[in-house]
This record gives sequence, structure tokens and C-alpha cells, in this order.
Amino acid sequence: MFDETVHLAARRLLELCRAQGLRIATAESCTGGLVAGALTEIAGSSDVVDRGFVTYSNDAKAAMLGVPRELIAHHGAVSEEVARAMAEGALAHSGVDLAVAITGIAGPNGGTAEKPVGLVHFACAAKGEPVRHELRKFGDLGRSEIRRRSVLVALAMLEREAKSASTRLA
Repeated sequence: MFDETVHLAARRLLELCRAQGLRIATAESCTGGLVAGALTEIAGSSDVVDRGFVTYSNDAKAAMLGVPRELIAHHGAVSEEVARAMAEGALAHSGVDLAVAITGIAGPNGGTAEKPVGLVHFACAAKGEPVRHELRKFGDLGRSEIRRRSVLVALAMLEREAKSASTRLA
């Protein structure tokens, strides 16, 4: 279902988290659950993956993750602030060690001059640590490619955070 690059990144993350006893949750908007899907495509992932929140609508972001509606209204769903709140909400609503959030514009519609197609915000939260944010401007590569690249960025963020956790725990 997923290409070899995604599969290898997911497998590497699972092995790292498994070795450290870390559990993961995802909070996904424009990827619609693909990060959780890539991880759970691998047999035995249930010892690492706790849950995935697919919060495509603003109502879902507020109801499932506790993202303040005022934050969405002020900054827009596709923003650093909302990505950070999504990651924090996934962490808080699941009791896991690591959570990643993705919100962006995969296209082909929905882009504006300020927020064009291909703009994606990522946030990664870990217990007791500041939330990390990354922004990608993939450009209008097509919906599928933007989503595929977003999955890879999210997996890489989780891997970096898991490696950082191992350093903190050592």
C-alpha cells in the first residue's frame, strides 16, 4: 500500500520506539490518517501505536483534540499555532509519549496567496518537552505527492523526537 521509502521510515521508527518503550499518537488533517496507516501497515505495530486522530474538520480539531475554536478562527486551521495545539491535544487525550500533528493544504483546491497549495505545518510533542514545529512549502506537486511527503516528514519528526527521548532518558 505504501512505497518502500515510507515503509522503511515507518519500520525504523517502530523499532526505535519499541526499543525504548515509547508509545505514539497521530493527529492528522490533510493526511487523513496516512501516518497512522503507514505505521499500522507493519505487523506488530500495536505495541507502539496507540491511536490516530483524523481531525479533518475544524469541529473535529476542537472536539477531539481540544484545539480552541478561537485559535482556529484567529490563525486558520493551517497554521503553526493550530499544529502545535493539535500535537499537544493528541498527547493530552491519549497518554502516549510522542504525538505528531499535520495540517496543511494538499490541493488541488483550497490554496490562497497567503496559504498556497503545498503549505503544510507539522508539530511534534513529547511529554515534558517543548513542542517542535516544522513548516514545509512543497509547492503544487499534486495531492498524492504532498500527502506522501507529509507522511515522510511526520515520521522523521517522530524519529528525531524518539532519539532525543533516548538521550534524555540515558
